[in-house]
This record gives sequence, C-alpha cells and structure tokens, in this order.
Amino acid sequence: MIMMQPDRTAELAALLAKRLLLLDGAMGTMIQRHGLQEADYRGERFKDHAHDLKGNNDLLVLTQPAIIAGIHRGYLEAGADILETCTFNSTAVSQADYKLEPLVHELNFEGARLARALCDEFTAADPVKPRFVAGILGPTSRTASISPDVNDPGYRNVTFDELVSNYLEAITGLVEGGADILLVETVFDTLNAKAALFAI
Repeated sequence: MIMMQPDRTAELAALLAKRLLLLDGAMGTMIQRHGLQEADYRGERFKDHAHDLKGNNDLLVLTQPAIIAGIHRGYLEAGADILETCTFNSTAVSQADYKLEPLVHELNFEGARLARALCDEFTAADPVKPRFVAGILGPTSRTASISPDVNDPGYRNVTFDELVSNYLEAITGLVEGGADILLVETVFDTLNAKAALFAI
C-alpha cells in the first residue's frame, strides 16, 4: 500500500521556530544489544539464501520487524520527534555485498512504513507533539572519489550516475513508504553526498 505523505515542510518549519526537535539515536548499536546470529538475520524467508546475511541490519525490517519496531518505540518513548528509518545500507550497491539487490525498494518501503506506523501511533496519542519519519540514505559501500586500488589511483568501482540511480531507487521506496524527510547520513565522500542530493 503506497502511503505518500503530504508535504510537511510548513509544519516542520513552524515547530522549529518554537523549539528544538529531537532526532532519535543510533540504530546499529541498539541492534547489537540483541546478540542476533545468522539465523536471526535470515528468518524463514531467507533461510536458504546462498550468502551470509549476518550484519545486514537493514534486512531486519523484513525478518525481525518487531526488534526494529521496539528500538523505534524506545526512542519515541524517550521523547524523539523524528525517527530515522533502518535503511542505512538499503541501496543496490550496498546490498550487492549480500546478493540482495532486488530487495532495495522493499527494504526502503518497509523501513519507512514501520517507522511511519509508530510515528502515527505516538502522534495520535499526543497530537500536540507530532512525530516525523526521516528516510535514511547512507554512504553506500563504495566511493566515487577514491580508488579502492592503491596501485591504480584513477580507478573507480562506481560512477556518479550509478550512485544517483541507486539513491533514486532507495528514495522512491522511502517516499512511498511514508517518509516525511530525507536524510543523507554519514557520507565521508562528498561526491557520494552530491549524488544523493542530486537524486533527491
């Protein structure tokens, strides 16, 4: 079900003129506290997948949504105004490490949908404190500015256009899943960040 959110820019601007808005905290370290093993990441759906999946935290929105929802809920209960989706590595170039590129749209859509449901629940319980979903776009596992081969400084394993395409696919899923904001996060390569902003 596509839940395209209305433009909430004016609402955000009005709130920011009155007070600070709190972003949630780290996702990865909160996941680590659960001590998940390979079988937990796989769940039933991916039990026969040919590649290791442990560490693919974004996959948990599909295989362990209750864990991700619990982390989101904890941040909302602590007072967060904005939830970040669990989609830090949900681009094709990053999911290629796990041979799960076809899941990119679904990962982003479900990551946003899960956060959206919780934000809507908390907003309904306290309408004077609206909650927002920030769709996360991470750095990808490749860099457009730096060669991965020390012997060939001019070599690149990804192009700007490939990154734009990757980010656009992720953005589509995030927006269709209900994200209010898009957040380009933890990108150390400014050309990768530029590709994300260009896609936005």
